[in-house]
Amino acid sequence: MPLDLVLNVLVSGLLTGLVYGLMALGLSVIYGVVRIVNFAHGELMALAMYVTVIAFAALKLDPLWMLLPVALAFFGLGYGLQRVLVNPFIDRPEHAQFMLLLALALILVNGLLLAFGPDARNVQVDYAMDSYQIGVLLVDKVRIVCAGVALLCCTLLWAIFRFTGFGKAIRACADNLLGARVVGLNVAHLYGLTFGIGCACVAVAGTLLTLLVDVTPASGPAYTLLAFIIVIIGGLGSMPGALAGGVLIGVSEAAAGIVFTPSAKSMVSFALLIAVLAFKPQGLFARR
Repeated sequence: MPLDLVLNVLVSGLLTGLVYGLMALGLSVIYGVVRIVNFAHGELMALAMYVTVIAFAALKLDPLWMLLPVALAFFGLGYGLQRVLVNPFIDRPEHAQFMLLLALALILVNGLLLAFGPDARNVQVDYAMDSYQIGVLLVDKVRIVCAGVALLCCTLLWAIFRFTGFGKAIRACADNLLGARVVGLNVAHLYGLTFGIGCACVAVAGTLLTLLVDVTPASGPAYTLLAFIIVIIGGLGSMPGALAGGVLIGVSEAAAGIVFTPSAKSMVSFALLIAVLAFKPQGLFARR
């Protein structure tokens, strides 16, 4: 197998993996702070993808121009969902939380199916076929742009959590809930903001993915499963783990496509999941 072909495929997988990492980061942030697993994560991403596709079809809006409006809209949606729907279930048993979010996922999937049908939809931008030649590498322009935006969003989110008072308040809620309440933090409001940030992350990832793949209503459950694989490999609740897990899955899927067949990518992803669960069940970057 030619070395330049292998390098091109692996670089493509690396760039796609950064977008996967941003998708999984939203799930990891929500669990790390709110301690609830969002089983409707991929379905929210599919909804964002349909919003982007419809805006492009109706108004010819480039998905890159849709990033900020979609992020703000889904931040508000996530905040509202947490305060109205999820917050009453914070102290309930985990199976009740699971049923709540699973019900939300089923509503979203079937709503998209009723509204748009089962056919795949996509976005065709003018620069979709553009590429850059870097030595033996021939890299798609859209993949570079998507990976750059995803990496920028991850860096911005890390900076917010690390250096701002708002981020420190959220980290306080994650580290010591009782202590956060004692010092007067509005925990319910901070939980809502965190849920909104997680939804904004997955919405941005979905908007970027419309430049790379088609979307169907069935994409939602598939992306939820993929996000779970990534965060379990990286470590549930770990921001660096989500990004590293996304890159690892992206590269492994690309490698499976050239070693086996493109349809074998799920097999390799689950094999990695089994290996991590067997040898380091807490994840590669799990917090102590």
